[in-house]
Amino acid sequence: MGRKNTIFFVLLATLITKEALATQHVVGGSQGWDASTDFNSWISGQKFKVGDKLVFKYSSLHSVVELGSESAYKNCDISTPTNSLSTGNDVVKLDKPGTRYFTCGTLGHCGQGMKVKIVIVKGNAPSSTASSPSSSSSPSSSSSSSPAATTTTTTSAASATQCFTSFVLIVAFLVATMVLMF
Repeated sequence: MGRKNTIFFVLLATLITKEALATQHVVGGSQGWDASTDFNSWISGQKFKVGDKLVFKYSSLHSVVELGSESAYKNCDISTPTNSLSTGNDVVKLDKPGTRYFTCGTLGHCGQGMKVKIVIVKGNAPSSTASSPSSSSSPSSSSSSSPAATTTTTTSAASATQCFTSFVLIVAFLVATMVLMF
């Protein structure tokens, strides 16, 4: 009976630790998913790994449309989306390596730069920054360094919290394993 419990706790701890190590990226940082957001600045400080989550926060003026190809992304062709979201607080899990394309479904917003191209790497692979809209299609912002700095600080704080959470989970797992063994 002790071995079964130990195996169960090992599996449970592995799943919890993996989830705790995932990063939640609020798309657009503090400005959120909005036409006024400088997505070039936001995305420059981001690294996306398998297991991470994108959080799209936006008003009823917007939506999230996932596109299936680079061509559709570049041409703002939302006629055949792979996914459409419209709750105003949508979470998208990045479940495999590769590239994903997101834009706003409101007419004209994609062409104004409200789109992001996300490059996802394996969790244990060297980090890679994501690509963003071309500078010609993205609105410029005189305070573009501020959102990026805020996002980098938020990401660093989230990483520290995740490390601490992982440490606590590992210690709890070791204590539980020792209790089961004796």
